[in-house]
Order: sequence, then C-alpha cells, then structure tokens
Amino acid sequence: MRTYRQLFAVPEYRSLFLTSLAQVAGQTVSGLALATLVFAATGSPLLSALSMFGPSLAQVLGATALMSAADRLAPRAALSGLALIFSVATAAQAIPGLPVAGTFTILLMVGTLASVGGGVRYGLLNEIVPRQGYLLGRSLLNMSVGIMQICGYGLGGVLVSALTPRVTLLVGAGLYLLAAATARLGLTRRPPRASGRASVRQTWRNNVLLWSSIPRRYIFLAMWVPNGLVVGCESLFVAYSPRHAGLLFAFAACGMLLGDITAGRFLSARWRAALAAPLRLLLAAPYLVFVLEPSATVAAVAVMLASIGFAATLLLQENLMALTPEQLSGQALGLHSSGMLTMQGVAAVVAGLIAQWSSPGAAMTVMAVLSLAVTMVLAPGLRPARLAASPA
Repeated sequence: MRTYRQLFAVPEYRSLFLTSLAQVAGQTVSGLALATLVFAATGSPLLSALSMFGPSLAQVLGATALMSAADRLAPRAALSGLALIFSVATAAQAIPGLPVAGTFTILLMVGTLASVGGGVRYGLLNEIVPRQGYLLGRSLLNMSVGIMQICGYGLGGVLVSALTPRVTLLVGAGLYLLAAATARLGLTRRPPRASGRASVRQTWRNNVLLWSSIPRRYIFLAMWVPNGLVVGCESLFVAYSPRHAGLLFAFAACGMLLGDITAGRFLSARWRAALAAPLRLLLAAPYLVFVLEPSATVAAVAVMLASIGFAATLLLQENLMALTPEQLSGQALGLHSSGMLTMQGVAAVVAGLIAQWSSPGAAMTVMAVLSLAVTMVLAPGLRPARLAASPA
C-alpha cells in the first residue's frame, strides 16, 4: 500500500478518517473557545494553558488504569460512545455561570477517557491496513489533524470574535456529535483484539512488558518528552498574543501537515532514517526566536518551521510498531498517545508557571531549550543500527 488512493479505496479507512476529522475539529474549536473564556475570566496564563491542554495531563490516569481496555473493547462502539460523551461534556462547559472548578472537573473526565480512545483508534488502524501500510495510513490521519487544526482554529477564532466563546463551545459539541455518528454508521463491527477483562492489573502488566525493552523505552521517551515540551510553547499562544493566537495555531498545524505529507508519502526508508534526528532538532530550534519577543508574522513563520519537526514522531511510531507484538499494538499506541499528551499537559503547567513569573516569550524559549537538551540526551539510543538490531 503505497498511495493515498489505495488507502481511500478501503471503505473503513475512509470512515476512520472522517471520524478523526470531525473529532479534531470539535477539539480545536472548543479548546480555543474555552481557553479564551478562562483567560477572560481569570487573566491567568497558567489557567488558560491548562484549560486547553489540561485534558492531556489527565491522560496519565487512563494510561495507568484503563489502557488495557484499548485492546478489549469493540472499536466501533468505543469510538462512537466516547465521541458522544465528549459532545455532552463540551456542551456542559458552555453553561453560563459554570465555575472554573467545574470546567476543570469536566476536563479531567474527558482527558482520562480520551487516553483509551487513542489506543482504540490507532489499534483499529493497524487492523484496517496491512502493517507495511501503517506509516502511510497514520501519516494521513496526522494530516487530517493538521488540516482540521488549521480549519478549526481559524473557525474558532472567527466564531469567538463574531459570536461568543460559549456559542463556539456549542459548535464544538455539535462536531463531536458528528464524529459519533460517522463512527457508528461507517465503521464495521469488529470484535476486541484481545480477550479477557480490562483491569488496572492487566494495564500495568502490559505497560511493564512494553517498557521492559530498552529500544522501545528510548522510542517512548523520544515521542513523549521533546514533543510535550514544544506543545508547552504552544500552550502560551493565547497569553503571548490573544489577538493572533488562532493564526499561530493555524500556522503550527500547517507545518505539521507539511511534515506529515513529506514523511508519509515521499521519503524512502533510507531518507526517513537519515532525517529522523534532524527533524527531532527542528521541532524545538525555531522557538528560540521567542527570546526576542518577535512580531506575529515572524512568530507564525517560526512556529510553522518548528511544527514540520513533528514528523519525527511519525517515524518513531513506525519503529515502535516494528518492535511490538501485534496483540499489544493497541496498548502500545495508546501508551504512546497518552504519554505524549500527559507530557503536553505537564509542559503546559510548567510553561504557564514560568510565564507567570517572567513573560510568555521567555517561557517559550526555556521550553525550547529543554526540548533540545532532552533530544540530544536520547539521540544515542535512537540510532538506526540500534533499533534495527532489536526484534519485537
């Protein structure tokens, strides 16, 4: 499977792709609206960042307690049911007079459940397409994220300005509802990938098994930490420039889209191996310009260049699948997704705290330096020769 046309010839892949489009659109539209609402109510960069990326921090609960369910739930029922829950939760956040504590309680629930959704979704992808088509299929799903972030943040910015953040939240709830309907009507009914009951004990047993491999450990850390620290930079876009935050998010999504298209469709295996390390460095390096408090135009260009580096995570996922037994693929991908999103939430907290005591631009620079440092430390364990020598 080498072309996008071949991917879209698979009906179930088309439905998974459309479900992802609707869900990411709902997430971006409602996330920007909620961050704007919280920032207007509190004036706090920390709370604003947490309102947008706090659900990512909550994913650690799902990763440690619920992740074994990713291979033990029927995919269609799980994906449609979770999208429906997210729709109701987003609509609840639009209730006038809802206290900030209530908002964050809802976000905690959403983030915990979303950790399972990631494992179900990407484990299902591994069933829909052959293993050699996983990179292309995942890159296209990543592209759907980039496309809908561009559209979602743009639409969210327009709706927040033209209407109100609360009405924009209701639009986001409607998009989640569309995702639920698409999953329910378009996906084939499939049995769970693994038997037995999901439990905290089974989740921990599988996590320990996945973590026991040193090459997989390096891959997990490389997908979690540098990526998360850079998203900590993104969490300050609203505080850095409330007027241009939608623009910055859209340019970040555009860069991620460009990187995914290039890595998934045009790079050969040889070039993917050669460019993996430079892409990991590119992810953070352009954010160093924020020490100069650049204009919105310069900031947008830097953000777009940096986001091309997110393609490094796509290449690492290909390595992870080569090193993981098929019966653990859902949990491995869910652990990757939850760990990455948890680190994004942690980074949002750290970035928000630094910004509270300095400035958003200074905080973004610090996060970029930390990301580069971690990337350099992990580099020896990610050399292609070491990864290729390790069996699943």
